[in-house]
Amino acid sequence: MWTILFNILIILLCVLVLWGGAVWIVESAARIARRLGMSELVIGLTIVAVGTSSPEFAVTIGAALKGQGDISVGNVIGSNIFNLGFILGGVAVVRAIATSRTMVVRDGGVLIAITMLLLLFLLDLYIARWEGMILLALLVLYIGSLLYFREPIEDTPPGEFRWYEVPRLLIGLALVVGGGHFLVEAAVALARTVGISEWAIGVTIVAAGTSAPEFATSLVAVFRGRHGISAGNLIGSDIFNLLGVLGLAAAIRPMTVDPSVYSSLWVLAGMVVLVVVFLMRTGWVISRWEGALLVLINLVRWILDFRG
Repeated sequence: MWTILFNILIILLCVLVLWGGAVWIVESAARIARRLGMSELVIGLTIVAVGTSSPEFAVTIGAALKGQGDISVGNVIGSNIFNLGFILGGVAVVRAIATSRTMVVRDGGVLIAITMLLLLFLLDLYIARWEGMILLALLVLYIGSLLYFREPIEDTPPGEFRWYEVPRLLIGLALVVGGGHFLVEAAVALARTVGISEWAIGVTIVAAGTSAPEFATSLVAVFRGRHGISAGNLIGSDIFNLLGVLGLAAAIRPMTVDPSVYSSLWVLAGMVVLVVVFLMRTGWVISRWEGALLVLINLVRWILDFRG
């Protein structure tokens, strides 16, 4: 009984830490963007996205070093599906997410192209070292293009830039990543205590927990009107996961995957195309009903994975 209560307390504390860290990330990122002459979207697509993808990075690289290709590739693909379905959809249900033509056409197009490239690479259920190097090179090219082709800067965020905005951003990232980690640990311990199976824990709690930083950051951003950071964080995380995380993992150790991982990649491709279509047909906005549909689609897939 005391163990259950202790884990519930840890979970509640982690939620508070995630929220507080996300507030710091959003506010500091907005002011840093203004200071550097960048748009909030670019900051969301780069610094914030890379930081909130740290849990996926740790899991994927660790699995790759152990020769567990299915876990390594599956974690990236599963996380991206979760980001586009549960997180993007869930945030949109709370409040419609406004994006821009630039993000949809450029970044959405890049995400579709990368996913299709991975479908090609994984035709033989194997990612070679040279394929991983290509993915890393594409990441460098993508980030370079974001920094070179500057976008119009949004309205000045509340408050002016102070010297502590950079360390506050880094501390905020550390809080959401650390909070997400301990949230998973406590939730897994609680699930085991009440008799939930390891498979159920893996496809639900761990999958959701590693995406907790993205969810907290995007939700806080949309509540504070920072739609560029909110949408950019999710799209940028997906791009970084596929190019940076998976690319580095393959460059370190080539990986063989199970056919089920390839089928999940097709699900991801469908989700990416669906999100882009939603944004194009409604004036670059994910409406609440579209968000609800994304959540429903992923909920059905989750149930099927759970039964499988």
